[in-house]
Amino acid sequence: MIVLNLSCEQGHHFEGWFPSSEAFENQCQRSLVSCTVCASTEITRLPSSPRISKGATEPIETKVTTGPTKEAVATVLNAIAKIASECENVDQDFPDEVRKIHYGETAPRNIRGIATVEETLEMLEEGIPLLPLPVPPKGETH
Repeated sequence: MIVLNLSCEQGHHFEGWFPSSEAFENQCQRSLVSCTVCASTEITRLPSSPRISKGATEPIETKVTTGPTKEAVATVLNAIAKIASECENVDQDFPDEVRKIHYGETAPRNIRGIATVEETLEMLEEGIPLLPLPVPPKGETH
């Protein structure tokens, strides 16, 4: 899985997660990648390296963080729980159900479920928009 920094023709910046560079290119050619702000499909890949050299003698500013705060972690977990609560849990049938929705075999709806890494990569290669999230069962914190 690679994370790419992307930009649309309007200059909006956002991230995209893809199984490979080839998958990104393939999805762009089929207009499956769109801006998260304006929905434009004119997407440009930006440099994604954590360090970009400006020259041999120019110093580069580096910031180091010690990790997320408890408040940030709680905010993310609450957002994940809210998303999960608004989706139908199809459990192990997730790959089949998401494909049925994607290919128009069933009505669109928000779903969540379980998929292996291999199944997730296959769905992403097919251009199926999904977001892998760790959603532990209610009451568990693993």
